[in-house]
Amino acid sequence: MNTTTAKDLTMSSSEPSAVPATQPRRPLFSEKARTVCGSLVLLVLFIAAWQWGPGMLGLPEYILPNFMQVVREGVVMWNNAQLLQHFGVTAMEVVFGFLFGALLGLAVGVALGLSPRAEAMLSPYILALQIAPKVAFAPLFVMWLGYTIYPKIIVAVLIVFFPIMINVLSAIRTVDPDMVNLVRTLNAGRWQIFHLVEFRSALPALFSGLRIASTLSVIGVTVGELVGGNQGLGYLLVDGEGQGNTAAVFVSIVALTLIGVVTYGAVVWAERKVLHYLPKVHTSTV
Repeated sequence: MNTTTAKDLTMSSSEPSAVPATQPRRPLFSEKARTVCGSLVLLVLFIAAWQWGPGMLGLPEYILPNFMQVVREGVVMWNNAQLLQHFGVTAMEVVFGFLFGALLGLAVGVALGLSPRAEAMLSPYILALQIAPKVAFAPLFVMWLGYTIYPKIIVAVLIVFFPIMINVLSAIRTVDPDMVNLVRTLNAGRWQIFHLVEFRSALPALFSGLRIASTLSVIGVTVGELVGGNQGLGYLLVDGEGQGNTAAVFVSIVALTLIGVVTYGAVVWAERKVLHYLPKVHTSTV
């Protein structure tokens, strides 16, 4: 005879389950740690291929020196060729060229974005200046200003200017008109509309242009040093090429790349500090 009552069934069904809920397993390494490890593995593979690849392919050292030979040449240039001094000169030219070009591009982009008539008048001349090869201007600047740092900075300014100007101009023109009208209903003046709506809306596009310009500034300075210079990494590059010293050329290229990477990283850091309020995606190219 079954003595189980309805009360017993109700009590047993109300008791919590004895099986514990399964907790999601935490990954052993975070996503950022896995990304860094993967990047380091690629770097090690690249250095290994550089070290042993030329020998396996039978390439002579004057064509492609291995990694350790480039490192040894870098030590020699550090001790005897004033590598650190030339590195500092090029880095200073890159910084000043990037800053002046960015400020000029920002100012012109805002001015043309706020004045369609000024854009229609000046855009053909700005486009012609951009199309003209910057290498052609470098000898003129050297003839006018001599073998100083100023020709290199001016070439960098010309190269940096255009991408920032175009990005800012496009961002100013595509500002949401509803946001502008909303601020106007609050009795905001012209400066307040620009500061609160137009300029803030242009900040993401501005930093996109700054990312591109940070790499182009190194190219501009290098072009100026290649054409006419007696100091800087571009001068060391030409000097190594003239002596047939391929390892010295690679040392100069690596140093120029390091300057570009640091400049780009500084822009990315500033972007994260300024645009911290924007939503972040889970995947990125940087």
